[in-house]
Amino acid sequence: MYPTSRRNFLRLAASAAALSTTSLGTLGSSAFAADRTIKVGTLKLIHGITPYFYEKFVPAGIKVQVVPFESPTDGKNAVVTGTVDFGIYGLAAATLGGANGEPVVVIGAACNRGMAVVAGIKSNINSIKDLKGKRVAIWPGSTQEVVILDRLSAEGMSIKDITPVRVSFSDMAPALERGDIDAYVGAEPAAGISLAKGVGKIVEYPYSTPTGSLNMVLTTRRELTQKEPDFIKTFLKVHRAASEYAMSNRDAFIEMAMKKLGQLRPSIEKAAPNVELTWNIDDKFMTQAHYYGTQMLAKKQIRQLPDYKTFIDPSFVKAIAAS
Repeated sequence: MYPTSRRNFLRLAASAAALSTTSLGTLGSSAFAADRTIKVGTLKLIHGITPYFYEKFVPAGIKVQVVPFESPTDGKNAVVTGTVDFGIYGLAAATLGGANGEPVVVIGAACNRGMAVVAGIKSNINSIKDLKGKRVAIWPGSTQEVVILDRLSAEGMSIKDITPVRVSFSDMAPALERGDIDAYVGAEPAAGISLAKGVGKIVEYPYSTPTGSLNMVLTTRRELTQKEPDFIKTFLKVHRAASEYAMSNRDAFIEMAMKKLGQLRPSIEKAAPNVELTWNIDDKFMTQAHYYGTQMLAKKQIRQLPDYKTFIDPSFVKAIAAS
């Protein structure tokens, strides 16, 4: 959530400014080659908005090319193939890549929250149990899929108790409005759109599982972590500064989301409080990520767990946190 006190706002703003002037002062040296273009993939979601703020914190001569993706899997594949240097997408897609032995490495957090179970405003769906027998839009292979399966299990239900409908995140709000589905397990700003239009209601923000609110992560290729560790650290300083700036500057966050997602202000304002942009990998992150992997394994979405010693590398964020 956003800071509410002026003191917190000033503290975060000062932190972001310090990162942009002092910590990032080394960006022009060996960490980045002159006139280097950094390619960053992200999803077309409000909680994937951080990369659009990167240019505020990189030095002159460095460009940032943001490549938007509709599907988390497409974002993950772009990282693996080297189409982009870094990628922001859900933990599910990253875990799938790690479990398959692909050279994807989680080097930072990107977003907590950003999920919602939404039903038609006039429906009798007011709880997870009420989804029984309903048409529920779910994007396969997403973090939301794993979370809703966990929530169904907690309520003594399974996927067999609902009618899952394959719908992309950007199509969920329109599908609900048309009546094609009864509910969806979506990603912001879909929930904000449904609320602002008065066609949807929040059934639940599904953060009560052991996964908590963990959602999207920042990833890169293993080769890059091995060959250019200083580059990774410096880039993470940019990511941190951009995340903290966006979270401490609500108006800038909303304006950027409107511009890049093509949504109206009422929708974005409804979605924004359900988004926490972040960067750090701490003990809580590691515990939640491990649990999440066990759920994917139990549900046969992966055949084996990733090697967490190499799949998640917190050493870079620890280095910048200590600097």
